[in-house]
Amino acid sequence: MEKLSSTIYTPSRGTEVITNKPPTLPIPTFLASIFFPFNFNLFSAQMGSLTSDQLDGNSGLVINPLDPEEFRRQAHMVIDFIADYYKNVDKYPVRSQVEPGYLRKRLPECAPYNPESMETILQDVQEHIVPGVTHWQSPNYFAYFPSSGSIAGFLGEMLSSGFNVVGFNWISSPAATELENIVMDWLGQMLKLPKSFLFSGNGGGVIQGTTCEAILCTLTAARDRVLNKIGRENISKLVVYGSDQTHCALQKAAQIVGIDLKNFRAIKTTKSSSYGLSPDSLLTQINLDVEAGLVPLFLCATIGTTAITAVDPLKPLCDVAKQFGIWVHVDAAYAGSACICPEFRHFIDGVEGADSFSLNAHKWFFTTLDCCCLWVKDPSALVSSLSTNPEYLKNKATESKQVVDYKDWQITLSRRFRSLKLWLVIRNYGVANLRHFLRSHVNMAKLFERLVASDKRFEIVFPRQFSVVCFRVSPSAVMDKLKPKYENCHSQQLFTEEEAINEFNRELLESINASGKAYMTHAVCGGIYAMRFAVGATLTEERHVMVAWTMVQEQLEAFLTTNTPFN
Repeated sequence: MEKLSSTIYTPSRGTEVITNKPPTLPIPTFLASIFFPFNFNLFSAQMGSLTSDQLDGNSGLVINPLDPEEFRRQAHMVIDFIADYYKNVDKYPVRSQVEPGYLRKRLPECAPYNPESMETILQDVQEHIVPGVTHWQSPNYFAYFPSSGSIAGFLGEMLSSGFNVVGFNWISSPAATELENIVMDWLGQMLKLPKSFLFSGNGGGVIQGTTCEAILCTLTAARDRVLNKIGRENISKLVVYGSDQTHCALQKAAQIVGIDLKNFRAIKTTKSSSYGLSPDSLLTQINLDVEAGLVPLFLCATIGTTAITAVDPLKPLCDVAKQFGIWVHVDAAYAGSACICPEFRHFIDGVEGADSFSLNAHKWFFTTLDCCCLWVKDPSALVSSLSTNPEYLKNKATESKQVVDYKDWQITLSRRFRSLKLWLVIRNYGVANLRHFLRSHVNMAKLFERLVASDKRFEIVFPRQFSVVCFRVSPSAVMDKLKPKYENCHSQQLFTEEEAINEFNRELLESINASGKAYMTHAVCGGIYAMRFAVGATLTEERHVMVAWTMVQEQLEAFLTTNTPFN
C-alpha cells in the first residue's frame, strides 16, 4: 500500500504536507471499512483548513466513531488532561485576559476535511482554548455564584453522555425517567419539602436546564390555569409580581408567555427589610391592580437574591398570595442547596404555601451544569400546558397513565439523562459530606467577613446570609483623598458624593480582577455599589480566602498611591 499524504494546518507551523504510514486497523474497524465504506476517512491531520474535497481520490480508510478501544484510549487522554488542569488551575489568571476576537485570529477559517488526532486537539485546547477560559473552578474564583464541580458530578456527566439517551417519555428510556423520579424525591426529602411536592405525595419533581426554564414552565402553567377560567381574550389583564431584586428571568418569562410589560411589577425593596420583598408592599400593589380591573397571576419569591442574597419572607408572602389565588414560585437557585443543613432550613419556612420550588444543583451542590431541580404540587398543571402527543410518540405505557412523560413537564421535547450526575453526587458523598462542604464555604465567608470588619478602611454593606460577602471601601476612608478630584467632577455635575464612592469602588474592583489573582463581581442595591466575595468553588480553602483578602488590601494601597480615580 502506498503512503498517504495529507495537507494539515497547525497554528505554530502553518500549512505543510506530512507523509504517514497508514495505521493498522483493529478487526472491527477493518470489517467496518468493508461493509460501511461511507464512514469517515482516517488521516493524520491537524487543524485542517481545506476548502474543498481535495482528497476524494484517496482510498477510503475508515474509522468507527464508537470503537470501544479507541474510546478507552482517547478518554484516558482527556481525563489526564482534565486532572492536570485541576492540578494547576490556581496558576492561571482567574478571569481570562484575552481580547474580544482573539480565537478567530488563531484558528483556521474552515473546518478540517481530514480527521485530526486527539493528541493534537488537546494540544490546541491547551494553547488556544484555556487562555480564553475564565476559571470558574479556580480556588481563587469568588465571582457571581459558584459553579461547584466534583468528581462524582463529572463522572455522572460522562455516564449520561455515554448512554446518550433521549428520554422524552418513559418508554424512550425507563431508567432515565424513574431515576429522576427517585432522585428528586431524595433531594426533596433532604430539604424537608412538604410531601405535597414529592412523587410519594401528590406532587413531583423534574430536572430542568436552568432556573429560567423552571420559571417559564411554571408561569406558563399559571397563565393557562387562570385563562381557562376567565377566557384567553383576557390575557392583557394578567399581572406578574416580583421585587426589584428578583432575577431578570422572571421578566423574560413574562414576555415570552405574553404578559404585557406594563403588567410586570418589580416592587421596590428597602434597607429596613434587608431588601427582601415586603408582604405589605405586595398587598398594597395587588389591591391597586385589582381595583384597576387587573388579575393577579404569579409571584416569584426568592431565597438568596442574585445581587446580595436577600431572602423574601415566604410564609407571609404566601398568605397574601393565597387571598387572590396567585401561583407562588420559590426561586432558591443559589441558596436552596444550603437548606439541606438544619441551621439554614428556616429560610424556606412557609414553602408549604407555595405552588412550586426550584434550586440549581449546578450552583452550590457539586453537580455540573446544567441541573435545575423543580418541584410542583400539581404536576397536572404543567402537563395541561406543555403536553404534546403526536402519533409517533403514542405508546401503551403513556396510555396506561402509570408513568411520567417528562416531555410534558418542560419546554423542549428532547432531554438529557441529567439525573445520573445528581444521583452520583448524592450517593458518592452522602448527606453528611454535602452538608460539610456547604458549611465549610459559609465558614470561609464568615472568615472573610471578619477580616473586612477588622480593617476600618472597609465596611460590610449588606447582611451576609450564606456564603456571599458584600463589602466596599468606606467613604470615610477615602473621601479626603478623593475630595479634590470629586469636587472637580462635582462642579461639572459628573458625580454626587455617593456616586464618587461608587466609582472609586468600581475602579478598585476592576484593578483587583485585572491582576488575575482573584475574580469578584459587584452588586448595586439601594444606590450603593458593593464588591461581592462569593465563596463556593470546590477547591477553595481558608488559605485562598486569606490570600485574596491580603491582595484586596494591597490593591487598595497601590490604588490610592498610583491611580487617578474618575479618569
